[in-house]
Amino acid sequence: MSTDHMNRTDAEAEAPQDEKLKRAIGPGLLLLFIVGDVLGTGIYALTGKVAEEVGGIVWLPFLVAFVVAAMTACSYLELVTKYPRAAGAALYAEKAFGIHFVTFLVAFAVMSSGLTSSSTAARAFAENFSTGFGLELGAWAVTLIGLAFVGVIALINLRGVGESVMVNAVFTCIELTGLIIIVAIGLMVFGAGEADIGKAFDFSQSEGGIFWPVIAGTTLAFFAMVGFEDSVNMAEETKEPSRIFPKMLFTGLAIAAVLYLVVSIVAISIVPIDELAEGDTPLLKVVAAGAPGFPPWIFGLITMIAVGNSALINLLMASRLVYGMSQEGVLPSVLGKVNRSRQTPVTAILFTTLLAAGLITFVGAVPELGGTTALLLLGVFTIVNIAVLVLKRDRVDHDHFRTPVWVAVAGAATCAFLVGPWTGRDPAQYTIAAVLIGLGVVLWLITRLWWMRRD
Repeated sequence: MSTDHMNRTDAEAEAPQDEKLKRAIGPGLLLLFIVGDVLGTGIYALTGKVAEEVGGIVWLPFLVAFVVAAMTACSYLELVTKYPRAAGAALYAEKAFGIHFVTFLVAFAVMSSGLTSSSTAARAFAENFSTGFGLELGAWAVTLIGLAFVGVIALINLRGVGESVMVNAVFTCIELTGLIIIVAIGLMVFGAGEADIGKAFDFSQSEGGIFWPVIAGTTLAFFAMVGFEDSVNMAEETKEPSRIFPKMLFTGLAIAAVLYLVVSIVAISIVPIDELAEGDTPLLKVVAAGAPGFPPWIFGLITMIAVGNSALINLLMASRLVYGMSQEGVLPSVLGKVNRSRQTPVTAILFTTLLAAGLITFVGAVPELGGTTALLLLGVFTIVNIAVLVLKRDRVDHDHFRTPVWVAVAGAATCAFLVGPWTGRDPAQYTIAAVLIGLGVVLWLITRLWWMRRD
């Protein structure tokens, strides 16, 4: 890498105080951001697929996923309160291991998870559009809707529309409203004695035991719990992050977990397992079965807004990560081009949008895309849990959250375990992840060769 590039990076690291981000986010807004980021596509699109793995005890994989996420959240909390900067997992990997290639792999894996998550949301959007409005659309029509959806998000991204607090609050409230509707329907049906809640606590449905089916279900349910890790990128804009981050992160995760558990129990108590597992619109089926008079298009619209918000957040994150890696000289410089009038990373947006479009077209299915998101992030979480152990010996001059060593060890072990093929994970997920990371490695090698020739 050139001396000029290194000097530029050093100068940026030593930016004066007045060039730093404004700390404008208090505890309430941080909690809203966390809840809004965790809620979304997972529970709206994958509840039925989890039920397909475990039967009536669909809530159990969500509970296991919450426990695993909570342990990893402890490691994130120590690191974000210790190093309150906006670089997230890549920063922690760099500090812990000091190997640039490892740092790049972590950053690119996070970026790739944003693409697979956005593609999952796009497919879920298309499926809910079809079902919610009573349309009989073929597979290609659904794919085209998903592609058009991603195209609209790309246009919004290119215009440089910022995520204001008000917009985030509105979308989060809409997502919450959809889940509250499901809970209300559940209470109504339970009160009328028309639901079979016993199915949710029948542990004898699997002849071979429940351990491996629950693990297989957890590999999908974990997708519903991710999003909390994005909040660490708000550290530089949060007031007193060392004090408020722990409370708000745990509170946000707990709110999401309780909603997911209640919604999954309601869903399995009202809709037969086989019917719930068919397609990518499980909660629409709950509405149709529990409140047939409720207009399906209204709940379909709520679902589309919820998954649309997830897609927008993740594509924004992915394009900015690509832009940032290009600016740091680890990806080709062309990916760091900025539109002069809009001041948006135009080539990074186009690059990530094309990758998302490819995933929608050639992969398509929600379980494979959602499972790949969980796979990539579980790999990243394994590294983060190890990084916090390595960085225990690093001292800073301010108070910060301290996660117990056994929690970090357990977090690393459980995340690594859930990455493995013994979980019953669809092999296609490994293929998708390998192709995405392989593409990143090729781009990294091209960039390295370019810098070597330049030097």
